[in-house]
This record gives sequence, C-alpha cells and structure tokens, in this order.
Amino acid sequence: MTYSTKCLTEQKFADKLSDSGLRYTTQRYQIYSILLSRQDHPTANEVYQQTKENHEDISMATVYNTLETLIKCGLVREVNLEKTVTRYCPNMKDHWHFYCENCGKVFDMDVDRPALSGSVTAPSGFTINQVEVAVRGACQQCPDGENKVCRKFDDFSDN
Repeated sequence: MTYSTKCLTEQKFADKLSDSGLRYTTQRYQIYSILLSRQDHPTANEVYQQTKENHEDISMATVYNTLETLIKCGLVREVNLEKTVTRYCPNMKDHWHFYCENCGKVFDMDVDRPALSGSVTAPSGFTINQVEVAVRGACQQCPDGENKVCRKFDDFSDN
C-alpha cells in the first residue's frame, strides 16, 4: 500500500486544518509529508530526526504537538502496539497492522471491511467506533524461525 496515492495536495491539507480551526504551517506540512513518504510507521523521534534535516530549528515538542494536531484533524492515527513506542500512520482507511517480532517493523494489511463488520459485536448498549487489530509474526526480510522476542523470554525460563 502506498501512501503517496492518498497524499493531500498542500491546499487540501491547509483546508483540512482550516476546517478544524487550525492554520497551515510549513512545519506541519513537512511532518505530514514525512509520514506519507515512509512505509514503516515512524515514531515521533524518527519524524523529529527526519524533519530536523530541513528545519534545524524545530523542537521535539513541535513534532509531538503537530502529530497530535494531525490526529485530531483525522489525517493521522496512532499505532500503539503492546510494549512498544507509539508510531504514526497516515493511512486512514480500515486496515490492520502486521508487527514483525524480529525487527520491530510495522506494516499495513488491507482488510475487507464488509467481511469484518459481521464478526465484531459490541455488548448491548455499547457503540464501536474503531477496531484495531495487530497481527504478529516475521516479515519477509526476517528469517521465520528466529524470533528475538521469544528468545529473550526463553533466557529466563527454568528449562
């Protein structure tokens, strides 16, 4: 899945911010563009490091604030996988995340929304706003049998 095909033009990006009562800044657009250019769901620190290449005066606080702004505007979502740092994803379509337990990379997985909608039922009186699924395994660049996460736990076992 490529994010470049889903990229908002700079004017549409400015309009989306304006609709939320916010103003366009080049730093906000730069951070959004970085998220779109990466397929690995970067962390705030990774976004900061890449943004700093073009905006030397940017602060980590600005990156965090911008990421929060993009989330509130519906342009980006947080990806929170158990016991890992928060990552950011500009793919706002329904999808799952594949987490490689070997290298820690996160990949998008397309999901068939009609097939999914019948498989999740909320308790009586509850409303489902979003379903998040994380699938774990080994990516195509990592050897399937070598799971570093499990090996760490095996070191502490009594066997």
